[in-house]
This record gives sequence, C-alpha cells and structure tokens, in this order.
Amino acid sequence: MRHLIVQYTVKPDRAAENQQLIERVFEELRRTTPAGLHYEVFTQPNGITFVHVASFDDAIGENPLPKLPAFQAFQAGIQDRCDIPPAATDLTAVAAYRA
Repeated sequence: MRHLIVQYTVKPDRAAENQQLIERVFEELRRTTPAGLHYEVFTQPNGITFVHVASFDDAIGENPLPKLPAFQAFQAGIQDRCDIPPAATDLTAVAAYRA
C-alpha cells in the first residue's frame, strides 16, 4: 500500500473556495467509488492549512485521484489559491492500529 501526504496553505480569502472544491472531489468519489483508495483531508486550527492523506493499494497501480475530473478541477487553480504551495511526501508505514 502506498501512502501520500500533501500539505499547503491557502490565502485566507480562498479557504472557502478550496473547501468547496475538495467537497466536489468527495462527491465524485462517493459516485465512482474507486477500489483500493482511502482518502482524507484535514485542516489545521488556522483554517487555511490543508493536509491531504491518500492511501491506495499497490494492486491498483497508480493513485486514482488525478484521473477524476473533480480532482483535476481542484488542482487547476491550486497555485493561485496558495500562500504556501503544496508539498507532497510519500510515507512508509511502520505500524498501524485500527479499533
């Protein structure tokens, strides 16, 4: 399983727009239900720093998110919405627990 984390900070006046675009991605995910994907988005307490965490099975090959039209629309203006641009990091799992 691959794990990817992306963090960025949007301009304060663009936070609501960014959140709406994210919500559209999740609407499309609920409609298309891509197999082997786990995706979450968080904000830090400042309300303008977003953290995306995606995990996907190696069996599906590549990350399915970039193929979604809603995700493409989200990415289209990300540089203009940001004060601090997105930084992506691949993560390696050391241990996990699920209750």
